[in-house]
Amino acid sequence: MMKTVYAFWIVVVLLVPSAVWAKIGGGDTTFHVTGAADVVYSHDDHVGKFGVKCKQCHHQLYTTVAGHLKSTMADMRNGKSCGACHNGKNAFDVKKDCAKCHK
Repeated sequence: MMKTVYAFWIVVVLLVPSAVWAKIGGGDTTFHVTGAADVVYSHDDHVGKFGVKCKQCHHQLYTTVAGHLKSTMADMRNGKSCGACHNGKNAFDVKKDCAKCHK
């Protein structure tokens, strides 16, 4: 009986925190940008911290991986891709502070 109780607490101590600290959705996605520093998109931040729903981006703003790569800063300034939310109203503006994304 004591071994069963001990095993239960090992499971609780080891597995519960790992579930709580697990990555949300796709984890981080790195976009390699020609002529600028890469951009790391954090699903944890967008979905976990800010409450963005998966379908707000997937199959609306982004359909395929290739679609991600075709987005330019001009597109974003015109409200496409990241600029749909990062417009200075919903979230910080893509037109300012390049280092927030390009690190």
